[in-house]
Amino acid sequence: MDIQNHDSESCFPKVKHWRENVPYQFHQGFWFNPKHLQATKQVLDHFKPLPNDVILASFPKTGTTWLKSLLYSIVNRVSTNQLVTSHPHELVPSLEMQVYGGLVANSPPHFPSNTSSSLSIFSTHIPYQILGKTLNSSDCRVVYVTRNPKDTLISLWHFANSVYLGQKWEPQPIEDIVSKFCKGTVIFGPYFDHVLGYQKESLERPKKFFFITYEELKSDPNIHVKRLAEFLGCPFLGEDMEEQVEEVVRSCSIETLKKHEVNNSSIVPSWTFVQYKSLFRKGLVGDHMNYLTKDMIERIDAITKEKFHGINLWGENSMS
Repeated sequence: MDIQNHDSESCFPKVKHWRENVPYQFHQGFWFNPKHLQATKQVLDHFKPLPNDVILASFPKTGTTWLKSLLYSIVNRVSTNQLVTSHPHELVPSLEMQVYGGLVANSPPHFPSNTSSSLSIFSTHIPYQILGKTLNSSDCRVVYVTRNPKDTLISLWHFANSVYLGQKWEPQPIEDIVSKFCKGTVIFGPYFDHVLGYQKESLERPKKFFFITYEELKSDPNIHVKRLAEFLGCPFLGEDMEEQVEEVVRSCSIETLKKHEVNNSSIVPSWTFVQYKSLFRKGLVGDHMNYLTKDMIERIDAITKEKFHGINLWGENSMS
């Protein structure tokens, strides 16, 4: 691994990635790109979660967009039509990319406005090992979603290539992303430590941390939407409870969301460098089988078993 010092961030080692993507190792062994590194510092210095705030935490490409839609709809049931005209990432802004990511001197952070609830929902990719002190400073609730590491890797790879192709760069070889993922030097990685940080807290403090896998949610979205609503303190009630749940699940399905014009837009919002439509793909379970070789799968599975001591969080078919 080619680690060097950076002139302006001399205390942080860095590693050369594909093209110009140079992440820095910030704290507790986690890697950030320069923009996210500066924004994370802003979050740590200035974000003070309120007791009724909800924080959606996740590693990139593990179901964040879907969970944003679900959480927003669960909390704001009378405003579910907002999903038709507003991208989920605008309804549930990222702390490090939107709320604090665009800060300039003396300017206020961006907070969500399209809400009918007293609860504010934010998202973050910052690991618990770094954000824990902030999250524990109030009674805010945290929802963490994770996904099979191999499907996560493939989704990361496709997303990165959509960026590279948009800038007329050559696509990233799959061997490169597999190597970086296994070493842990992908943005916000290591993936395994990221998951373990939040999983540990969910086991010790289940009233504050709700841990769910993408695969669980795909297998039975209705039951898990009800669990989420209970956790957030806004359970579904009434004789038409099941119909309410079904409507939230339907309106937030990837199939429904991909039909909305805003989610097919080529607009590039100010807080990122990718088009809205690039934030949606297939959302399939097991898609890695179409891309990874047997050796790649065995390498990732070996690390997964070692890190999680043989516990399979993602279902019996994920270790294949």
